[in-house]
Amino acid sequence: MPDSNTIFTPTLPVHAAESLLSAFLKVATRQYLSLKPAHLAAVPPPQEGHQYTLYAHVPFCESLCPYCSFNRFIFNPEKATAYFASLREEMRLLSRLGYQFTSLYFGGGTPTIMPQELVTTIDLARELFDINEVSCETNPNHLNPEMVALLKDRVQRLSVGVQSFDDGLLKQMNRYQKFGSGASILDGIRYAAPFFKSLNADMIFNFPSQTPEILRDDIRKVIESGAQQVTFYPLMTSPSVTKSMKNSVGEIQPSRDADYYSIISAGLANDFIPLSAWTFARGETSLIDEYIVDSEEYVGVGSGVFSYLNGTLYASTFSLSEYGRRVAAGEMAITGVQPFSKRQQMRYRMMMDMFGLRFDRGAFKQRFGVPAGLGLWLEMLFFNLLGAFEREDRSIPTPVGRFLSLVIMREFFSGVNILRDIACASLTPEDRGETSPCGPAMIPPGKL
Repeated sequence: MPDSNTIFTPTLPVHAAESLLSAFLKVATRQYLSLKPAHLAAVPPPQEGHQYTLYAHVPFCESLCPYCSFNRFIFNPEKATAYFASLREEMRLLSRLGYQFTSLYFGGGTPTIMPQELVTTIDLARELFDINEVSCETNPNHLNPEMVALLKDRVQRLSVGVQSFDDGLLKQMNRYQKFGSGASILDGIRYAAPFFKSLNADMIFNFPSQTPEILRDDIRKVIESGAQQVTFYPLMTSPSVTKSMKNSVGEIQPSRDADYYSIISAGLANDFIPLSAWTFARGETSLIDEYIVDSEEYVGVGSGVFSYLNGTLYASTFSLSEYGRRVAAGEMAITGVQPFSKRQQMRYRMMMDMFGLRFDRGAFKQRFGVPAGLGLWLEMLFFNLLGAFEREDRSIPTPVGRFLSLVIMREFFSGVNILRDIACASLTPEDRGETSPCGPAMIPPGKL
């Protein structure tokens, strides 16, 4: 079992470092994610010797949660059927370009919203590519015998959006009525967990009305559930999320993240080991929460997805109608591009490696032609002063390093959420309608 050295203990220097790091990253992330408009028919072809992960986005939900900034729409069977068909066409296009993938990640939205369409899409991916590992997100109300029977031989890692087992929080999140009580969710996980190599419970911490007592109870129930993995995400903001939370349950308080993360670290220490800054497992496994951590490069298919290839970020349209039209025309629907500078690429790689609880300095030097201590001297000085790496093995983050990498990812994904807000605000009335969470444009396009 892990010892006390795996438990994070917040201190005044760590709180101060979090504030400083957050302020810096809010500026840096906006520079990273300042997409330039583009109209590209496809991503560049694959490079020899590179490994790629395939991400597929399904943007349909049975209800819209107030804390979520992902590209999502209220489920419409006709639109969803057409959308899945477009996903499969995009996969065929990538196959013709010469891409090969060994892992596939379905995110959402709710990928299991149309089970038969999902399995048809998984089966096609396995025909087209050498897929040996499929991860898929789902909701608790889909943990039934019919769904499990369809997925157990197709999906290796099933990630269930629990968020909390507390009925009061579930009601505030607009999840109780649709997905059931905390007790019913717990029963569903207990039933489904034995059928999968890894069943992950997705949890949120530092929800505005969440107390330390509620968090500790959530941790106890995760341990009781039989889930092989658990991911505790900090609540990640965007202008739309901040506004939604303030109007419904209260102000988001990022300053509480360190104290809540300490509770999680201590509460899981006897039963789980950390796989990333926010994912914990009962034993060793290669399956991790974030596909972008283990994958140097990845390609996204679907509306509102991102791809990262050869130091460049590509974004696809958030418009369902435009997405369908362009795929029908034999194209991918790429509408934004952002090349990263060498320094930005170095920061990105370090961020992902630290988050994944490793930082291979030799590989870093080989890739970028400069030691990390020179290429990122300020960042390395900052982390070393705070004791972010183990002294014996300078590639492994300490508990402090894990928390700081969580802060980095929190701010990075918050920046991505701002992009989603902008894309959402720029949708046409046809796309926005009543099925999108956008409502009236919240942020004028380009006004960051």
